[in-house]
Amino acid sequence: IVVDLLVMSLVFTADIHYSLFVLETLWSLGAGMIVLGLMIRLPFSIILGTGLLIVFGHNLIDFAEKSRDGIVPLWWNFLHRPTITPLWDNHSLFILYPFLSWAGLMLLGYCCGKLFTTMEPLRRNKILLWTGIGALLFFIVMRAINVYGDPVPWSQQKNGMATFFSFMNVQKYPPSLLFICATIGPVLIFLAFIKNTQGRLSKLISVYGRVPLFYFILHFFIIHIAQVITYLARGHSISEGMKGVPGLPFKFSVPGEGYPLWIVYVIWITVVILMYPLCKWYDRYKTNHKEKWWLSYL
Repeated sequence: IVVDLLVMSLVFTADIHYSLFVLETLWSLGAGMIVLGLMIRLPFSIILGTGLLIVFGHNLIDFAEKSRDGIVPLWWNFLHRPTITPLWDNHSLFILYPFLSWAGLMLLGYCCGKLFTTMEPLRRNKILLWTGIGALLFFIVMRAINVYGDPVPWSQQKNGMATFFSFMNVQKYPPSLLFICATIGPVLIFLAFIKNTQGRLSKLISVYGRVPLFYFILHFFIIHIAQVITYLARGHSISEGMKGVPGLPFKFSVPGEGYPLWIVYVIWITVVILMYPLCKWYDRYKTNHKEKWWLSYL
């Protein structure tokens, strides 16, 4: 949570005065870890039941928010509703990732680990496969009937492609039940098959997976350094970038000066490739320096 407030807020905004503190991915995971840490000694069934209750039931809160015309206390925003809250002077707090549904998903992820520690591979992979398929089917059915699982219903659009996009446009902030089903379902199916292989792909992916926090922080630094370089290359000055655009909390950024989507994908793939040798080096460094306890937190 501290890394999110002090490091990632600076990375995202490039504002050394911290006019905007951002609570996003790391904050929600940190809050989820606190919840899991408090529940870790409870019976497995209670942890599993709590996780299922949160994941399948948290969208009921949407109806409560509508009945209150969107007027909710601050603690509610930390749980379930993204918002920007004034703090002092010119400083504000941007709650981008409310943590409730992420905490529920983390509890289920912890319970899923039992499949890997107590179950033989064939049975485990079968459970992963059918759970993933079930999640996707549940998503399709529940999204089609447009009753529950996401606060924004899909609608018929001007053509089939636009209607498909409306159907798939489920809420990530916070993740709705249907967003979770649509994303975790394919992951479980992929996991059922990838665990059966020890080839190049699994070894390649594991390099990133063994140093997730290192990758997460550093890849944002690389992206935003590239953003500053691009900003200056377009004729803007450093002082202009530090001043920013009125009403926009992100420095070195001008609305309308972005790139087409295909270039964004090229940049994304390039950053992932650039991160590979760095992640491999850091993983090797951690392995060879286990006496440095603090490395386990990075």
